[in-house]
Amino acid sequence: MDQQQYIDFVLRTVEERDIRFIRLWFCDVLGRLKSFAIAPEDLEAAFEEGIGFDGSAIEGFTPKEEADMLAFPDPSTFQVLPWRPKQDGAARIFCDVCTPDRKPFAGDPRECLRRMFYRAEARGYLLNVGAELEYYYFPDERTPEPLDDVGYFDLTPDDSARDLRRETVLMLEKMSIPVEYTFHSSGRSQHGISLRHAEALTASDAIITAKHVIRLEAYQAGIHASFMPKPIKGEAASAMMLHQSLFDHSGNNVFWGEDDPVYHLSPIAKSYMAGILAHAREMAAITNPTVNSYKRILGDEGPTPKAATWGLRNRAAMIRVPIYKPDKQLSTRIELRSPDPMANPYLVNAVTLAAGLDGIERGLTLPAETTSEMLGMTADELEAAGIDSLPCNLDEALDIFEKSEFMKDALGEHIHTFFLAKKRDEWNKFASTVTEWEVRHYLANS
Repeated sequence: MDQQQYIDFVLRTVEERDIRFIRLWFCDVLGRLKSFAIAPEDLEAAFEEGIGFDGSAIEGFTPKEEADMLAFPDPSTFQVLPWRPKQDGAARIFCDVCTPDRKPFAGDPRECLRRMFYRAEARGYLLNVGAELEYYYFPDERTPEPLDDVGYFDLTPDDSARDLRRETVLMLEKMSIPVEYTFHSSGRSQHGISLRHAEALTASDAIITAKHVIRLEAYQAGIHASFMPKPIKGEAASAMMLHQSLFDHSGNNVFWGEDDPVYHLSPIAKSYMAGILAHAREMAAITNPTVNSYKRILGDEGPTPKAATWGLRNRAAMIRVPIYKPDKQLSTRIELRSPDPMANPYLVNAVTLAAGLDGIERGLTLPAETTSEMLGMTADELEAAGIDSLPCNLDEALDIFEKSEFMKDALGEHIHTFFLAKKRDEWNKFASTVTEWEVRHYLANS
C-alpha cells in the first residue's frame, strides 16, 4: 500500500474498532520508549500536519529555547493494543519526529536509521534484520534474584515462566510481530525470544515493541523483566543478537555465495563483515552503551565476544556465520553477537549498516576465520595477531567513539554529541561511586 492507502486503512480501523486513544510512540537517543496520546478526532490532522509536543522534555532532543517539535505518525506502524479494552480501545503508531519547519529531526533514532537505509538503497541494497533478545525475570526491579534453577532449553516443571513466555508471544503476534521461537536461556531465570526477520526499520520497531510487551506482561504477572546485560555475577549475560542480510531490489539475497563451498558467502557478504570488524571498536559505545555492558564482555560465563572476530557457527566470535541449509539461499545471513539488549536498536542497525557498506565500498578483505585457540588469546596476543580487542570498559569505548569521524558521519552530529556527553556523565558518576567491593578490600587495610 502507498502512504494514503495506509492512512485510509488506519482511519477506517479506528472508527470500526471503537478506538478512543491513539498512543504516539517514539524513542529518545538512548532507545527509551516515549509516548503521548491523542484523540481519534485529531488523527487525520496529525498525518497531515503533525502533533506538536515539548521536545525539551525529552532528554537529548532540544533545549528549552527550541522546545517545539512535531510528531508525524507513520501509518504503516499502526496496531491496536490488544491488552487494552475492546470498548473505548487504544492503538499505537510509531512517529517520525520533525522540527517546526517539518524537516526530519537529527536527534530522532528512527531518522538516523532511515538515512542509512536510503544510503544503502541508493547502492541497490535493502538490510533485513532478525533479532534474538535475552532477558531475566526477577521478583521486582530492586532484587536481582533468580526465580528458577532451570538451564538452557530445559523442559521441566521448574520453568515457572513457561506460561508467561506463551502469553508474551500471543500478545506480540496480536500486534503482527511474528515470533520464531522462545526458550529458557542458560542463566537461572534467563529467557530468550527470537523475532522473525524484517527490513531494518520495521525490525527495530519490533524490538522496541517486544521489550515493552515483555516488561508489560511481566508486570501483569507481578514480576520484573530486566534487559540489564549482566545483572548477576556468575550467571550468564544477556545479549541482543542481530541476524543481518542484504537483498537487492529484485529480492535476491546478495550474501549468498554460490562459489563458496565452505561458508556459502558472497564477496559482498565478506566485505560487509570486514567493514563491521574494522569499525568494531568505534561502534562499541553504541552496541554496548552502559557501564554494565562491559561486565558482560569481560565475564567468563558463556560465549561472549571479546574481540573483532568471526567464525563459522562459532558463538564466541563477534560475527557468527550460521550453518547453511541446502536450497535456503534466502536465509544466508550473518549473526552479530556483540550488542546487548540495552542498546538502541535503531542506532545499532544504523552504524553496523554504515560499517558494512564501508567495507563493500572499499572492497575490504575479510581476515581469516578465528580459531578456538585464537579466542583464548590475551589482548596483547590478539593485537600481535592483528585482531582488535573490544573495549574493556565504557570509558575506553567513549574515547574511541569521540575520535571517530566515521561514527559522527553515521549518527550525525546531534546524536553523536549528545550520546557522548550523556555517557561521559554516566561513566563519571560510576567512577566516583564508592562500591561495596572497595569497602570490603580497602577499609580495614587503610
